[in-house]
Amino acid sequence: MTKQCPALQRKIIQCQTCPRLVRYISEIKKTHPSYWCRPVPAFGDFRARILVLGLAPGRFGSNRTGRMFTGDASGTFLYPVLHELGLATKPSAVNRKDGLKLKNTLITAVVRCAPPKNKPTSKELAACRPFWQKEIALLADLRVVVALGKVAHDEYVRFRLKERGGTLSHFPFRHGAVYSFQERPEILIDTYHPSRQNTNTGRLTRTMFLAVFKEAIKWMIAGE
Repeated sequence: MTKQCPALQRKIIQCQTCPRLVRYISEIKKTHPSYWCRPVPAFGDFRARILVLGLAPGRFGSNRTGRMFTGDASGTFLYPVLHELGLATKPSAVNRKDGLKLKNTLITAVVRCAPPKNKPTSKELAACRPFWQKEIALLADLRVVVALGKVAHDEYVRFRLKERGGTLSHFPFRHGAVYSFQERPEILIDTYHPSRQNTNTGRLTRTMFLAVFKEAIKWMIAGE
């Protein structure tokens, strides 16, 4: 498993499946040649028991630095919480060489290239599904999926409903909601995305976000 995950990440970085996304990040690269401007690989512990499932790289965040939630306001909100709970070695994320490591946690996203206006199309979501679904399959000890926002929630729920049947309406997105899926060892916990729009308006507070990850750790320990 530990060998397969890095190999998968290399494959992700080389992907050029979605014409609109390739054009978009290529145009950014022309004006910002130091930016990563490629698909962003998962980041963290490839033996993780907690998977953080985000939406997509931000234009000036992960698309710039090449690492999940690194270099933007969302990461500034996320990593101090992970650090406080012992899931990250540092409370800040600056770049790929800053020494930050995660413990029992892997961060990925349902789309791996920065989309215009942070809104991937349905085709782009479909193109990226094999990547994060394969990551989940490789996490033998996975116990918790934390969905950052409704799009990530819907993608994960649809993935599991393929196996057991049911409808998305039976699993509505709600901050703090906890869902289990028949014959699956991991549970799903929802949270609002730590976007600037949510954190600046108070829709998502640090206390709320911290509570979600405390709940994730509780379920992780219960599954040991």
